[in-house]
Amino acid sequence: MSASPYVVNVRDLVHRPGEMRERALDFAVPEKLGAGAASVAEGENIHIDLRLEGLHDGILASAEVDTVARAECVRCLDPVEIDVQVEFQELFAYSPDEAFDFVVRDDQLDLEPVVRDAVVLSLPFQPVCRPDCPGLDPVTGERLPDGFEQEVEETPDPRWAALEALRADLDTNEKR
Repeated sequence: MSASPYVVNVRDLVHRPGEMRERALDFAVPEKLGAGAASVAEGENIHIDLRLEGLHDGILASAEVDTVARAECVRCLDPVEIDVQVEFQELFAYSPDEAFDFVVRDDQLDLEPVVRDAVVLSLPFQPVCRPDCPGLDPVTGERLPDGFEQEVEETPDPRWAALEALRADLDTNEKR
């Protein structure tokens, strides 16, 4: 089993407050990120500019993550490519403590859950190809032309028909 590309060796920073290292990580995403309408596919390139700082109680990891997510427009179903650029900052503690979610283990940091959370939370819930996408015609299923404005026909709700008839009768009686 090969080591995860998200795992970073920090042996040179452990218990050295004030020390700092910068690293760049480039690799293919080993597993899909996201399960909603938009996701980063397995095999997509990801770039992480990482800054690691030694502190008294752990190592502070700050990063900028760049990758590309793919989706379908929720209005017209055309493919959408989304540039993902997110930042995170997380403390990896030296000792497992309830106050910290992430821990330095065997002089290594596993960035995978932090990167996954940052990327997935930045993805749009309902991706569109462009903000003014007109979508699809509800009758034909064909893509609507740009600038299309749908006319809204107001059809009376049949549940109110009896009240409308009563209102018409009252209007007629008032006019007499």
